Amino acid sequence: MTGFDFAPLLELLLMAALLGGGPLLWWFLRQRSATPGQRLRALTVMTVFLTFDLILFGAFTRLTDSGLGCPDWPGCYGTATPLGARDEIHAAQTAMPTGPVTHGKAWVEMLHRYLASAVGFLILVLAVQSWRQHVHAGRARAGGAADRPRGSSGSGGPPGSGRIRLEPSLSPWWATASLVWVLVQGMFGALTVTMKLFPAIVTTHLMLALGLLMLLAWQAEAYAPKPLKASRGLRVGMLLFTLLVLVQVALGGWVSTNYAVLACREFPTCQGQWWPPTDFEHGFTIWRELGRGAHGDWLPFEALTAIHLTHRVGALVVVVALLALAAALWRQGGESRRWAWRLLAVGAWQVASGLSNVVLGWPLVAALAHTGGAAALLLICSLVLARLKAGRQAVFLDPVR
Repeated sequence: MTGFDFAPLLELLLMAALLGGGPLLWWFLRQRSATPGQRLRALTVMTVFLTFDLILFGAFTRLTDSGLGCPDWPGCYGTATPLGARDEIHAAQTAMPTGPVTHGKAWVEMLHRYLASAVGFLILVLAVQSWRQHVHAGRARAGGAADRPRGSSGSGGPPGSGRIRLEPSLSPWWATASLVWVLVQGMFGALTVTMKLFPAIVTTHLMLALGLLMLLAWQAEAYAPKPLKASRGLRVGMLLFTLLVLVQVALGGWVSTNYAVLACREFPTCQGQWWPPTDFEHGFTIWRELGRGAHGDWLPFEALTAIHLTHRVGALVVVVALLALAAALWRQGGESRRWAWRLLAVGAWQVASGLSNVVLGWPLVAALAHTGGAAALLLICSLVLARLKAGRQAVFLDPVR
């Protein structure tokens, strides 16, 4: 039995450091005079932005059928780039000119891996920097408490308070959790390839990417808390809406990974009927191969119809919930109204791009727009939840700007 070849993995890690080094250098040069909290927030915001881009490129990889452009992992036929696998790719493309392995698809797949590795590298740096700031802040607190005369105030604290005024901070375990999360995400990326686009794996891979985006956005907001006041009912409603959107996005991923978008080519009817024949048993058997049903036979078309219609019904529920939530935010007044408008704008974007996928035959631009809208909606949910949490806290912190 041959051992695992670590050479492609080491080369991929080197590529990640090189690609991640560019944004990292830009961040370092721009934040040299910033406070530690400001630097961490800037690094987190930059990582959020690149994670959003990575989600879109991942969707592009899936939608162009490039997920198996390099049918092994982590390299491409055992090499770090498709350049080293020209002969293998040429042979596969010659045998199947429109098959899963072509020169173009191989480059798309490897570029996705490079970008994913670069984001992982930035999250590793974020975790290291978070722990460094945590240690330095602990020393500053200890030193300030030891050097300050009893009854005196710390820097910037109210007279006689005996407190040191510090920046808003976040436990480094959040960044550590992000690092663990991205490692698990990488593992599912590998399984996506090695298990040949197994629908449950591909959908989980997508949901982990969106979860990482939300986790990073929460951290970015914690370094510059801007409280958003709301009633307890609205806070609970926002949380429930976020969970509802997560379920709907998972359904959307299930539609995409099973290629069920074109099961219904018109709206509001489907196949000329309001409710055509469906097969939920096969459609929602989670652990099965791509194109296969619950019992290993070919997936019937009625199963694709069931998947598509479930997503449609879910979209209707989400739209109604979004309108109700936006109305509740609008009644709060002030900053809440801006978030209401943002939710409505992204909701309208999702409806338009979703309908475009159906009536225009799943064009690439509309499909990418729909994925981007889903990511944007979850990003907004995460930011609003973070601000609602800040508004509920009893401890008042000055925001780092």
